[in-house]
Amino acid sequence: MKDIKNDEKLNMLNHSCAHLLAHAVKHLYPEAKFWVGPVIEDGFYYDIDLGDKSLSEEDFPKIEKEMKKISKDNKLIKRIELSKEEALDMFKDDPYKIDLISRMDENDTVISAYKQGDFIDLCRGPHVESTKLIKHFKLLKVSGAYWKGDSKNKMLQRVYGICFENENDLNEYLEFLEEAKKRDHKKLGKELGLFMMSEYGPGFPFFLHNGMILRNELENFWYKEHKKEGYQFVKTPIMLNKDLWELSGHWFNYRENMYTSQIDDKVFAIKPMNCPGGMLVYKNSLYSYKDLPLRVGELGQVHRHEASGALNGLFRVRTFTQDDAHIFMTQDQIESEVIRLINFIDRIYSVFGLTYSIELSTRPEEKYIGELEIWNKSEKALEDACHKAGHECKINPGDGAFYGPKLDFHIKDSLGRVWQCGTIQLDMNLPERFDLTYIDSDGSKKRPVMLHRVIFGSIERFIGILIEHYAGAFPLWLSPNQVNIIPVNNLIHMDYAKKIMQELDDNEIRVTLDESDEKFGYKMRQSVMSKVPYTLILGDNEMKDDTISYRHRGSTETKNMKLDEFISMLKEEIKTKKNN
Repeated sequence: MKDIKNDEKLNMLNHSCAHLLAHAVKHLYPEAKFWVGPVIEDGFYYDIDLGDKSLSEEDFPKIEKEMKKISKDNKLIKRIELSKEEALDMFKDDPYKIDLISRMDENDTVISAYKQGDFIDLCRGPHVESTKLIKHFKLLKVSGAYWKGDSKNKMLQRVYGICFENENDLNEYLEFLEEAKKRDHKKLGKELGLFMMSEYGPGFPFFLHNGMILRNELENFWYKEHKKEGYQFVKTPIMLNKDLWELSGHWFNYRENMYTSQIDDKVFAIKPMNCPGGMLVYKNSLYSYKDLPLRVGELGQVHRHEASGALNGLFRVRTFTQDDAHIFMTQDQIESEVIRLINFIDRIYSVFGLTYSIELSTRPEEKYIGELEIWNKSEKALEDACHKAGHECKINPGDGAFYGPKLDFHIKDSLGRVWQCGTIQLDMNLPERFDLTYIDSDGSKKRPVMLHRVIFGSIERFIGILIEHYAGAFPLWLSPNQVNIIPVNNLIHMDYAKKIMQELDDNEIRVTLDESDEKFGYKMRQSVMSKVPYTLILGDNEMKDDTISYRHRGSTETKNMKLDEFISMLKEEIKTKKNN
């Protein structure tokens, strides 16, 4: 999938198409006013105020028709430069534009706008030369969006769209969207009994029986792989005193995202991150240089306040479990430990058939703690380690955490979509704040360097990604139900089916038995829809020969074998974590 935001040609085309959308809306709804219409990775959007009117996708054909008309009219797109006074006068009846103009930097003596026909809008540009170049577009969806992202402000209507240079690219993208819809984790999560949401807890997911099986398998895999890498495991409290969050810096840099409560006249906060608790764990013991690197892992549940409009299934929630680890080391261990981590992450992602790229996010311009010298040293250490591990890393300036730079791992799923999951954050600041020390070889106290890191990112979000990556058809080791048994005739074959079921269960194979009175064809269709990896079909021949017949998911071929052979085959597939 193309990253439209970072493709110069497509960025300009989509930027221009956003203005074409606004132009058409203004023709159809003269009372319309507009906030902003930026380009995003997958197209563009425009935030629109239509007063009491509301748009739906049913209105899109009418709007697209008007957009095509303006496009055919071949309106030249001209840049106009205005003084601040001229701009304020031109947009005097538009409170959204007045707000934008009034907040512009005082040094901006020239304000640019773009005009096409009878439509003009504030914009830095650039744009294509004429509306006739904007031909291959599609409006995709409409949602609500608070003005400036503040829930205290008016709700605007955000219309999303996309534009390409040719019809073929547009059609390919629309086909991609249709496939993505089929893989929607919210839809599949409901159909497969994985998770649910409730109005009584917006943003707080409920994991159902099948979802817990999937989650437990994922977490067990995490524990086993970390044990191989020499990690210790801890569990830190979910709520801690405000004083701790002040010490860590979170209270001043992250307060708006934290849930708080009062206990015994003291303010406590539910943890938005596991890091401060990890610092206290380290301070609980004395360490020498011989104990380092010390790798401490935690599947820690955190809570963060997210705006209701941002919530999205398992992708954006208010509580989630981070697969955290804090690694304490000496200065000269940084490179080798980061290289080891990159190789570890590579091994984990390969199990799921996920490829990835790496970004180095550097110091934020404003909200950060620590000295510039420490930041520069940290950024160089991460970049050097990445290169020595055999990977390139794209620089992402200003996007580091407030306490240190980081390597972000962007995985690519089976549809080519990119998700930011893993991260390695080098922190030379929190060890200073918490006065962490170790005894060096000469008996002196030294300050350790610390790495924060996650691989999945969050268990919840990673499960959502896996649902869509596999389209709900999980590999055998992850599948909540691994085998479904269908007796051809319930009266004749049920006892044999129950015997087979028991033997599979005794061998720790997750198995279900269809005991319904439905017709065989219906049972097979239901088994296919459940996306179970193996369906056993047991009839006269199987019962006579003491065998089983099975169909593998996605195949219409039926194979026959002895049950012990089948069990051995499944165990090997589970052991090797074979992908689909």
